[in-house]
Amino acid sequence: MSSALKQIFLMIRVNLGSLPRRLWISLSMVLSVALVVAVLSGFLAMARGFEAALVGAGSPDIAVILGGGTNQETGSDVPAEEIRSQTAATGGIGVARNAAGGLALSREIVVAVDVTRASDGADQTLSLRGMDLAGPGLRDLATLSAGRLFSPGARDIVVGARIANEFSGFAVGDKVRLGAVDWTVVGHFTSGGNAFESEIWADLEAVQSAFDRQGQVQSLRVRLDGAGGLPVLQEHLSAFPGAPLTALSEADLYAAQSERTASLIRLFGWPLALLMAVGATAGALNTMMSSVSDRTVEIATLRLLGFGRLPAFTATWVEAMLLSVAGAALGILASWLAFNGWQASTMGANNTKIAFQLDVTTDVALTAGLLGLAIGVIGGALPALAATRLPLTSALRARG
Repeated sequence: MSSALKQIFLMIRVNLGSLPRRLWISLSMVLSVALVVAVLSGFLAMARGFEAALVGAGSPDIAVILGGGTNQETGSDVPAEEIRSQTAATGGIGVARNAAGGLALSREIVVAVDVTRASDGADQTLSLRGMDLAGPGLRDLATLSAGRLFSPGARDIVVGARIANEFSGFAVGDKVRLGAVDWTVVGHFTSGGNAFESEIWADLEAVQSAFDRQGQVQSLRVRLDGAGGLPVLQEHLSAFPGAPLTALSEADLYAAQSERTASLIRLFGWPLALLMAVGATAGALNTMMSSVSDRTVEIATLRLLGFGRLPAFTATWVEAMLLSVAGAALGILASWLAFNGWQASTMGANNTKIAFQLDVTTDVALTAGLLGLAIGVIGGALPALAATRLPLTSALRARG
């Protein structure tokens, strides 16, 4: 065993020492692997960043009540009778109380509004969320960064940080036309970088009036009364006659939304990366066959000196894997420099824009890196086998 290991290490050293003779073709393999890894890493980072933006918005202490049998705010309609039932309840429905003794509850509606981005003139669809005054307090990470909250009944808007940073005309004090009326920007808020920062908040009744949605409420946001509050609330809603009502934790609501879009991003990313990986594997096969051809005399000489087939196979395979590891490392570094923290946006559940940051996490880098390594493992196997089957005497004569 010791002799075989020495032979393997010696042949690996001979292989790597001859790399300068094949520098450019070896570099082409490294770069092709790097490109595959960078592309896959970019798609996975996009999916991970979108998940972080939405999942970070959800809190297990907050529940969202939806009507009409849907699990999204789009298409939901909470009947006025249920709203009166909730606000009139004295206890036992799983909802916490606020400091004034009332239910910690906010009636809400989401309206899609078109805004023109000044930088390129592109139209973007954003979310205008009408809510009660209790609404901002039901977002645990939301904090005013400038100005004040909207006033009841007034056409005031409070703008998320991502919108305020990307769109001009949303400074505190500016007038903005949303729909058919003008609104005054009275504040900016941050929310830990999550999806709420892609929303505009306003008073519920002002939004209902401006967009002819009088009386319509799409969701009720409530703070749960402890860890067991959600089952109690769900039981209470199941006994309500009429249209079905659904209560789910805010964390589950946004997790479900993020999974759908993130899966779609991965659905595009993986086939493209795998298709590129097939080409990179063919390139690796060509590179390593060239390596074996270039080292024919060396391999034949060592074989005639008593080196076995296993060292010849292992040394060629290790060379392929080292080149793929170098390519994977380069691809991960390139993707981290190019994509990590990069601002992107996509359409959310309400057909409105959600901004997020690409996130090249450790598991993203590991997944993409393993694909790069697989290219070397597969692409180097056949050339490594060819290195063990060289006709020794004819190889020496051919080079002589």
